[in-house]
Amino acid sequence: MTKLFNRAFASLPEDVKHDEELYEKISLLQQFVTPENLDIKPNFRNETSWLLAQKELQKINMYKAPRDKLVCILNCCKVINNLLINASIALKDNPPGADDFLPVLIYVTLKANPPQLYSNLLYIERYRRRSRLVSESAYFFTNIVSAESFIWNITAESLSMDEMEFQRKMDSARAYLLGQSTNIENLKDQANESIPDHKTQASEVQRSVGSYIQKNVYNVPPTPIVKAPSLSDLENKGATEILKDDRPIKYFQEYPFLFAQAGDLTVDDVENLLNCYKKLVFKYISLSKGMGIPAAPPAASGTQSQSKADTDKESEGVIEEEETSAEKSEIIQRSNDSSSENLFSGMEETEQKTSIDEAITQYSC
Repeated sequence: MTKLFNRAFASLPEDVKHDEELYEKISLLQQFVTPENLDIKPNFRNETSWLLAQKELQKINMYKAPRDKLVCILNCCKVINNLLINASIALKDNPPGADDFLPVLIYVTLKANPPQLYSNLLYIERYRRRSRLVSESAYFFTNIVSAESFIWNITAESLSMDEMEFQRKMDSARAYLLGQSTNIENLKDQANESIPDHKTQASEVQRSVGSYIQKNVYNVPPTPIVKAPSLSDLENKGATEILKDDRPIKYFQEYPFLFAQAGDLTVDDVENLLNCYKKLVFKYISLSKGMGIPAAPPAASGTQSQSKADTDKESEGVIEEEETSAEKSEIIQRSNDSSSENLFSGMEETEQKTSIDEAITQYSC
């Protein structure tokens, strides 16, 4: 199935259309749906566990085999299930059931909003071996299919909300997302308009030269120098804006390893983690170059600092060895020069008729 993935996954136009509509609908519902709308009990509300479950579900598009995709769903459901069990034990309440599990799974799915969710579920249903899709796997898979179906057919009544209020919030969320995309398009248009063609640029240069000649150079006020913001200033400004946002997690959804611990990573995550790192470095360097700001790498810490110190020591050792080697070479060269002079003097005194090349060869031997 890994080899057939490109032909078997989302191969039908109607599946692709369903994915796009579902993703757009979840993006709208994300803006206003709360745990209260889904009747989630207060003791089951744990943002840390929900973030971990979202991260597991968002990994589903990193894999191609139906089993691997199903494992991502199982990991997400197990995190939620453990949360419910621990909360019930802490309160000495009855064990949680499906009525407690499904609303939390729906809320986590809304917040995670993995792309192509419908096609992923359909892909598992079509190509996962039936004999393996049993017991716990079948139970959790049935729940995620039910959560997707609930979101697809969600209404105001499903959220315990008035119909007018539901439509108003949907329109408001749509306007908000449309405004964001419009702002991006406007920025692109402004960037294109700010680049003049060659003829316009030449005429502007001619006008500037003419006005400069007409004015007295000494009476022209100096142009104020505007200092470009540094990377640290831009980072501080961005961090402030993120902290002001009510939902800062949405900015980090494309970085699935941000909230991972060392024990969460597997060997299979190394390639994906390396790709994320390369993309992040490329974006960082590109933005720095685009703004004309030197891209100073962040200060290393921990093992990196120790590695850097070891590298510096090794470099210093190499330099000292090179200097010692140079001093030895200079001493040997002086010794060779002195020995050669003594040799030539002896040759002149004994009036030997050996050539200089033969004497040097003999001395070398």
